[in-house]
Amino acid sequence: MPLPTPPSRNGRMRWAICALVFFAIAINYIDRLVFGILAPELQKVFHWSNADYTQIAFWFEVAYAIGLITFGRTLDWLGTRRGFALSISGWSLAAAAHALMSTIAGFSAARFFLGITEAGVFPAAVKTAAEWFPRKERALAMGIFNAGSNVGAIVAPLLVPWLFLRYGWQWAFIVTGALGFVWLAFWLVLYRNPASHPRLSARELAYIQSDQDQEPPLRIPWIRLLQFRQTWAFIVGKFLTDAVWRWYLYLLPLFFSQNFNLDIKNFGLPFVTIYLMADVGSVGGGWLSSWLLKRGWSVNAARKLAMLACALCVVPVMFSAVVSNLWVAVFLVGLAASAHQGFSSNIFTTVSDMFPKSAVGSVVGIGGTAGAIGAMILLLITAKLFARFPASSDLTTTYTVLFVIAGFTYLLSLGAMHLLAPRLKPVTLT
Repeated sequence: MPLPTPPSRNGRMRWAICALVFFAIAINYIDRLVFGILAPELQKVFHWSNADYTQIAFWFEVAYAIGLITFGRTLDWLGTRRGFALSISGWSLAAAAHALMSTIAGFSAARFFLGITEAGVFPAAVKTAAEWFPRKERALAMGIFNAGSNVGAIVAPLLVPWLFLRYGWQWAFIVTGALGFVWLAFWLVLYRNPASHPRLSARELAYIQSDQDQEPPLRIPWIRLLQFRQTWAFIVGKFLTDAVWRWYLYLLPLFFSQNFNLDIKNFGLPFVTIYLMADVGSVGGGWLSSWLLKRGWSVNAARKLAMLACALCVVPVMFSAVVSNLWVAVFLVGLAASAHQGFSSNIFTTVSDMFPKSAVGSVVGIGGTAGAIGAMILLLITAKLFARFPASSDLTTTYTVLFVIAGFTYLLSLGAMHLLAPRLKPVTLT
C-alpha cells in the first residue's frame, strides 16, 4: 500500500517540533562545552594539571550514566513534554551553578549535577522522533536534531570567549545557563502529543502514523529489554562511539592549546570549522539512509551502509597528533566529528526501527548509560597517560595513542552491532 503524500506547506507542524528539539540540543551542547573551552584559562586561575581537569570531567560522565538510566524510564513514565521540561530546567540551573565554584570538589559537584540533568535530552529527542515522524523520516529528523549539537558547538567557541574576555569566567556560565529557560517557555506552549495537538491537521497526523505500527501502551522492565540482542547491539555501539565523541568535547581545547599554542582568543575559527563539518555530517548521515530507504533499500541495509561510510571517514583522525600544520589537524578532526554525527544519527534511529515507542526512551537510556561508562573509561585512560607522561614533550605520544583508539572505534562498533543484530529485526513485546 503506497504511503500518503506528504502534507502541504500548511501542514508542517512536525517540523516545528523538530526545530524545538534542534534548539534544545544546541543549548545542551553550549552548556556542556563552556567548561572545556574555559579549561586552559581555568587551569591558570586554579592551577590545575591536565590530570586534575580530566578527573573533574570524569564526574560528569558518572552522573550522565546515572541520569540516562533515570531519564529514559522517566520519559516513558512522565511523557515527552514534562520529561523534557524537567531535564532542561535542571541542567540550566546546574550550568549556572559552575559560577559559584572555586575548588576541584566544587567543580566536580557542578559537573555531576549537569550530567544528571543533561542526560534527558537525547532520550527525549529519540522519543519525539518516534512520536512525531513516520519511520522513513526518522533518520533525517535525528540528523537535524544531532545538527543542533554541532550548532551549539559552533556557538560556544564564539560566545564563551567573548563573555570571558568582557565579563569574566563566571558570567560565561551564568549567561549560557539562562538560555534554557527561554527555550522552556516555547516548549510548554507548543508541544503536545500528536494525537491531541490542536494545531496538527488530520492529514498530517495520518501521514505521521502512516508507517507506524499500532501498539498497546506497554511498560517494559529493563531486565526484559536486556534479553534482546537488539538492545545489546545499541548498548555496544553507544559504549564505543560515545566515549570518543565526549573525549573530543573535553580534550580538543587542551589538544589545540598545547599542540598548536592556541589560546581562548583564537579558538573561534578552528572550532567553528570542526563543528560546521560535523553539522554537515549529521544531516548528511541521516539523509543518506533516508534516501536509500526511499529508493527501496531495506532498513537494515540503508542504516548500516550509512554507518559504514561514516566509520571509514573516522579512520584518518589517528594522524591528528603527528601533523605539524594546524589546519590539517582541524580538517582531520572535523572529518571525524562529521562522521561521528552521521553515525550517531543512524544508530539512534535503529532504536525506533527495532523497538515500539513505549520502550524507546528506556532503550536509549540504557545505551546512553553504556556510552557514559565508555567515556568514563577513556577519561581514566587519558588521566593515567597524562599522569605517567606529564612533560610537555610527551604530549604528542599521549594524544597519538588516544587518536589511534578513536580512529578504529567506529569500525569495531559497527562490526559488533552487525553480529548482534544482523537484520535490525523489530522485537516483539507482549
